[in-house]
Amino acid sequence: MLDFYIIGDNQMIPNYPEELGLQFVGGIDYGTFKNLQRKGILDKGFDYYSDFRLDTVLLKQIQENILQKELQTDTDVIKLLQLFNIANEKDSGLIAFGD
Repeated sequence: MLDFYIIGDNQMIPNYPEELGLQFVGGIDYGTFKNLQRKGILDKGFDYYSDFRLDTVLLKQIQENILQKELQTDTDVIKLLQLFNIANEKDSGLIAFGD
């Protein structure tokens, strides 16, 4: 599972989420992750097994891409948007930790 946590754009990147007490918001499985890459929603440079960060600017770009491709009702995209909505409510980005 790829676990996502809330992180502010100006916060340092921790080695693990507990280091900064980051709030867990959910996760996506490998199949969903690969589907999102195949659909052009997540960059192919992101690795499911490596940690990566999505700051607020990147979140907005991805959301705009989803709207342009009219994929907001896609089941894989809905899972991702649920995570994005929590980050948007907190005016923060997300950091993903592969486990």
